[in-house]
Amino acid sequence: MTNKKRSSWHQVDPFAAREQEKYGGQTIPSRELILQTLEERGMPLTQEELRAEWRLESDWEIEALSRRLRAMERDGQLIRNRREGYGPVTKMNLITGRVIGHAEGHGFLIPDEGGDNLFLSPRQMRKLLHGDRAVARVIGVDYRGRREGAVVEVLERNTETVVGRLSEERGVCFVIPDNKRINQDIIIPADSRGAAQAGQIVIAELIEQPSAQNRPLGRIKEILGEHMAPGMEIRIAIASHGIPVDWPEAVLEEASHYGESVPASASQNRWDLRATPLVTIDGITARDFDDAVYCERRGNNWRLLVAIADVSSYVRPGMALDREARKRGNSVYFPDRAIPMLPEALSNGLCSLNPDVDRLCMVCEMTISAEGRIIRSRFAEAVMRSHARLTYDTVAAIVADRNSQLRAEYAGLTPHLDALHELYQAMRVSREQRGAMDFDTQETVIEYGADRKIERILPTERNDAHRLIEECMIATNVAAARFLQRHKMPGLYRIHEGPSTERLKKLRAFLGELGLGLGGGDKPTPKDYTRLLEQVRDRPDAHLIQTVMLRSLAQAVYNPGNVGHFGLALEAYAHFTSPIRRYPDLQVHRAIRHVLHGGKAADFPHDHAELVGLGEHCSMTERRADEAVRDAVEWLKCEYMLDKLGQVFDGIITGVTGFGLFVELRGVFVEGLIHVTSLRNDYYRFDPVGHRLQGERSGQVYRLGDRVRVRVTRVDLDERKIDFEPVESERGEAARRNRYLRRRRKES
Repeated sequence: MTNKKRSSWHQVDPFAAREQEKYGGQTIPSRELILQTLEERGMPLTQEELRAEWRLESDWEIEALSRRLRAMERDGQLIRNRREGYGPVTKMNLITGRVIGHAEGHGFLIPDEGGDNLFLSPRQMRKLLHGDRAVARVIGVDYRGRREGAVVEVLERNTETVVGRLSEERGVCFVIPDNKRINQDIIIPADSRGAAQAGQIVIAELIEQPSAQNRPLGRIKEILGEHMAPGMEIRIAIASHGIPVDWPEAVLEEASHYGESVPASASQNRWDLRATPLVTIDGITARDFDDAVYCERRGNNWRLLVAIADVSSYVRPGMALDREARKRGNSVYFPDRAIPMLPEALSNGLCSLNPDVDRLCMVCEMTISAEGRIIRSRFAEAVMRSHARLTYDTVAAIVADRNSQLRAEYAGLTPHLDALHELYQAMRVSREQRGAMDFDTQETVIEYGADRKIERILPTERNDAHRLIEECMIATNVAAARFLQRHKMPGLYRIHEGPSTERLKKLRAFLGELGLGLGGGDKPTPKDYTRLLEQVRDRPDAHLIQTVMLRSLAQAVYNPGNVGHFGLALEAYAHFTSPIRRYPDLQVHRAIRHVLHGGKAADFPHDHAELVGLGEHCSMTERRADEAVRDAVEWLKCEYMLDKLGQVFDGIITGVTGFGLFVELRGVFVEGLIHVTSLRNDYYRFDPVGHRLQGERSGQVYRLGDRVRVRVTRVDLDERKIDFEPVESERGEAARRNRYLRRRRKES
């Protein structure tokens, strides 16, 4: 009788074998079967109705089904109505996603399944905090044409602690969050204040989440100190964004268990590449080496080997190491320190491809044509020994500058470095032909003095070695994505969608004002973008046009549903090359290893629903890291500008809003705001299409990309804001005044 009951749903569940493999003898219907059944029935079903559907009667089966339904509800796959019926979120006209807060009080729901964001009014945000996951329904379109939502249910709370300044007014204590995306103050009851004093930077632990009626409540967990203390900006950024720093004891124990060297037994049944002169090429301050490369010419083609640290041999599902790596999502690189995804015993030790020591690796061997295209590729488990730890500057001097002294010093490696450089040039041509975009953006590096104060901010310079490694990594990631597709393996892709209809409309309106056009109709391709970039490259307003084009594109994310990578003009792309510092790469390694060991997609222990959640989580941790680093850098830049009040600088307008102009100081790489009230003797009208402010009487126009001269008038460390005012020459001021007087005489 038992076998008959089990076969009734086992026979129709396409993932029954996977469930058996994952959970052993006792199994229940998969998530996919639950969703399929609800779709076919066309109406919500209660837990009792689902149990009857599959004749689940034992206590274990009933409890397991209940847990699975709750998990699917928590993950935003199902919603439970007031009659206790479960239905797919998509069928109930609901949208599940992550909440992104805005400093002005409103927010957006970023749909898990992609598409346009859902606007959440300040009223809806009262029950939410930045980073929460929620289900919302569309209730209309706001005055700006954005879909507006109302929160149906909060699925997951993201904020456990908040860092900020403790304040007190009329006997009421509250913490003002440092993270401006959290726009609700945290109320601190009198008995939860501890020894903290008003004005100090503290960490508050939430004891009650916000609701539609009440603000969040918290207790003081830790006093960080005074806001000007050395290193405070990093501590605030880490605490404010909830970046894990401390290692659980179990994680450190597992990391130390492997020792410091690769035993001979671990190298068995692996491709032995120790004699192949693979080398690492990284920045001078790098300590974790993910990748090593080797290239040689074979007839008209090239043979490229890219060896990647085999992290998946050490960090396996179910381990404390894996749980912590997944929680962190990625390493975070602040100006003066790194918060690694893996303990140093692995990230800088056993997994890092350090020179002259044996290391386990996953290698991708590619045959690349004279035109720079991948002809064939294969993956294998290998053991290697890096023959040199090279820097970008050293390699550029060898292959581009042909430095004779360095070429003699690295004579044994020079032939394959030259081959790498030749291959890079071919791959660059291929990149341009397929239309991959290459926006000209400027990154900076902060240099400190002896007292840990910023001495200067310098632009980083990319050379041929940077570009060479970038092209090798892109090729390897393409090969990894093709491998997943070829073997029909579920995996995380790095996807980058093209412009949405709304963004495309705004971009075309802006370009039309300049007499420019973007090809491709309603579905422009990367080539259409690239052609326009080439067309405007020598124009004085090229920076303006490029900025607006860049803002029309979505942010790249991780998702198991491949839609290609618009920016790179690639049909399939998956991150594989940095498993030491990115969890999605580690997951792709596991999928490839599963196939190399003879596994099939059906028995891979990670289903589509799990990977959707993982992709969303890793996309969030990536944004979290970017925002934390940006906050710390903005603090440091404000601190750098404190002694420059009253000084005059040349700058360029990098943003135009209704409330003013954002200006970046030339040669200083610090951004501040000219508030619209600082633009004298006129009323200024904001033109969002033309990205400009225009004086109603004077006709004075300030546009994105214009050069301006400004004076530093205010620096606010707490708000991380710098205020400027425009400075005109005496001649320019007199001319402006004369124009105004002439106009008044004509009008009178």
